[in-house]
Amino acid sequence: MGTVMNTNMLHKFSLAAAAFALAAGGLAAPAQAQRDPAYEAARSSGKVGEKMDGYLGIVGASTADLQRMVNDINIKRRAVYADKARAANATVEEYALTAGCIAIAKTSPGEKYQAPDGSWQTRTTAPPQRDSRCPA
Repeated sequence: MGTVMNTNMLHKFSLAAAAFALAAGGLAAPAQAQRDPAYEAARSSGKVGEKMDGYLGIVGASTADLQRMVNDINIKRRAVYADKARAANATVEEYALTAGCIAIAKTSPGEKYQAPDGSWQTRTTAPPQRDSRCPA
């Protein structure tokens, strides 16, 4: 029982450290790479949005160019998540979920994000819907 409790506590600590690293700028590298005019246009027009799993998603109809851009951004995100997860002693999926929580929290009014039920929502001035697995 003690080993399980210690493992769970260590795991929660690792995820808390991951959340802190992301909030302190751990998403800066992929975010910087994403800020090209095509990405900005797709984001502001609601063609792409932040997903709960930490990756960018296409909202509605896709085009080959849009899919290529989203794939490229998601490949870069996964590489960052893998490095950061190793450092935080977390899985890539756990780290990506934490990143998704933070990215959704940082969306601006008018931008799209994925709600916990999987639906696409448009951010208002109110806080976005949060997944119960998001760190506090």
